[in-house]
Amino acid sequence: MSQPSPTAIERKPVVRASTGNTAGDGRNEDRGDARSVAVAPMVSHALREDLADAPLRLLVSFAHPDDESFGPAGTIIHYARRGVAVHYACGTRGEVGEAPAEFMVGYDTVAAMRTAELMGAAEALELTGLHMLGYRDSGMEGSPDNAHPAALAFAPVDAVAERLTRLIRSIQPQVVVTFDPSGGYFHPDHIQMHHATKAAFEAAGDPLRYPEQIAEGLSVWRPQKLYYATFPRGLVRLAVMLMPWFGKDPSRVGANEDIDLRRIAAVRQTPTARVPVAAYYDARRAAAACHASQGGGRRGGLMSLVSRLFFRHDGWERVVPPPANRGVERDLFDGVLGGRGAATS
Repeated sequence: MSQPSPTAIERKPVVRASTGNTAGDGRNEDRGDARSVAVAPMVSHALREDLADAPLRLLVSFAHPDDESFGPAGTIIHYARRGVAVHYACGTRGEVGEAPAEFMVGYDTVAAMRTAELMGAAEALELTGLHMLGYRDSGMEGSPDNAHPAALAFAPVDAVAERLTRLIRSIQPQVVVTFDPSGGYFHPDHIQMHHATKAAFEAAGDPLRYPEQIAEGLSVWRPQKLYYATFPRGLVRLAVMLMPWFGKDPSRVGANEDIDLRRIAAVRQTPTARVPVAAYYDARRAAAACHASQGGGRRGGLMSLVSRLFFRHDGWERVVPPPANRGVERDLFDGVLGGRGAATS
């Protein structure tokens, strides 16, 4: 299978290495020289040779290290253990995430530390491939990091879509999953990945889009199904109702009080697929624990019980093809045809 030409394939990546003051490498970069910084190249890590030629392939397209583990980890494990080649396209290296000092021992930058965490999670999730798109974390909505020239949210959607199209044409997934239009909680990078993934899904099967990729030897490829991630909004609405009784403001949640649960609760989703994931609870926790700097692995007691009770399925909203009125899917690959090669019809 042809590989994207600017993508470096690292069979055994050195994940602790820092690349210095280059785009998106870490919070300690020289902000005064930021406008001369270019976006880093895309880098792919081949992790499971046994599934390199699997007939069924799934592309998970999110923004940060930990999105894959704090979100649909159960779905990833579910399919990986059934012989599906699961690839994760990660938009950034999570440079703007908070990192307690104890987690920075041995690392020069937050990006290097969080990349190492992601590599551990990739192993726990049994990913076939991990693909770092090369953009910089943009921070939360309204942050000065939004305007960094290498930031994912600052990039033209077409530029991000070009990288994702290259990746789709390379790995040829039948199913692609990403964020819904709200990005889950309105993080600028999540929203950008939504738009770019949707655009790439449509572009990958069109030979007139990014023709230089075809000239390089990649084949056009039209994925068969596109899904958006969902989660139980009812729980969020319940939290919005209860928090004021405990003196909490639901519009100012999180360590930096920059998450608005009222706004999140107002988003309407229509789950059309429910993947059973209860059997993978321990494996999901193991993947989340790899992101210890972001709080992964801390959940226990009552929260652990709630998680077991309410997250027995991962919910997905099918966008392409539009869902028929025949009940809720239990398998994202329902009706999918396998195989490789040009697929434009």
